[in-house]
Amino acid sequence: MTNSSEEPASKKQKTDDNQFTQLSKLSVIVADTGDLSQIQKFKPQDATTNPSLIYKAAMMKEYAEIVQTSIKDGDNSGIPGVMDNLAVNFGVEITKIVPGYVSTEVDARLSFDTEGTIEKAKSLIELYEKKGISKDRILIKIAATWEGIQAAKVLENECGIKCNLTLVFSLTQAIACAKANVTLISPFVGRIMDWYKKNEGWNGSAETDPGVMSVTQIYNYFKKFGYKTIVMGASFRNTGEILELAGCDRLTIAPSFLSELSTNTADKVNEKLTEEKAKAAFEADEKEMEMNEKTFRWNMNQDAMATEKLAEGIRNFTKDIIKLEAIIRDTMALKEVQSKDSNGTK
Repeated sequence: MTNSSEEPASKKQKTDDNQFTQLSKLSVIVADTGDLSQIQKFKPQDATTNPSLIYKAAMMKEYAEIVQTSIKDGDNSGIPGVMDNLAVNFGVEITKIVPGYVSTEVDARLSFDTEGTIEKAKSLIELYEKKGISKDRILIKIAATWEGIQAAKVLENECGIKCNLTLVFSLTQAIACAKANVTLISPFVGRIMDWYKKNEGWNGSAETDPGVMSVTQIYNYFKKFGYKTIVMGASFRNTGEILELAGCDRLTIAPSFLSELSTNTADKVNEKLTEEKAKAAFEADEKEMEMNEKTFRWNMNQDAMATEKLAEGIRNFTKDIIKLEAIIRDTMALKEVQSKDSNGTK
């Protein structure tokens, strides 16, 4: 609900700063893209990638050299080695632009494999370190399944590897991540709204957006109980959702919305989330939720939206991984044919 002390949305205040600049003073801005030129354009603090974004970037002609280098670097390890090098090589280039964290995601097909996720995370960090990038600059992105959260717990507390738990659609997932001491979580906004629009006919303003309300609830809960895990709102469908979360620890935003915010100087950005408001949102005797595997799985079972969107997210990331693998495989095969033809003409 809108605070009565805030100016009605219909009354617009002219400001010298654009909305991007104003928002940057309230939340850390993160670029949600693998397109290096867009990251360079907006100069955010951090950047996030995922299999879908890497797939899109790898298809762009200007990044063909990164793809070829990745094939060369990972050739001895086959397709998995090339894919890891591709993700890391994009990440290395991004670290040259942003001063903060770069998120690199493990294979979505490991989402229910704790040990496999741990080993993949370690191998990705090893690749980064071989290329001169400290593990302190990297967040390993892992889907917030129970198995993924347990992998992150080991990585954070035993290996010193920072993690970004993604595909967060519920308070239950968020609390489990915080209790595992993960560095950052990415609760999704737009995909939650999509579900409620499709399944329950929701049609309202950004202020009552179910995704906005979910991230607000998580932010408030974390501040109330003193969790140190960073809350980074993600997956936006419009700038209205973004602005309703002004004040959230971090916001990862696609270039199209960064551009829209950068060109709007007509509207003032009001701080929506604060620690003071968060603590006031709960009763003084509010109890902290206990969290274990049974509680996690039961709560997820009872939350159709969170269960369906988590599964869908994993499936969709997997589809893009498989598509990119096919392209890499074809490129490697063509390279081999060309090499044989070249040797045959000598």
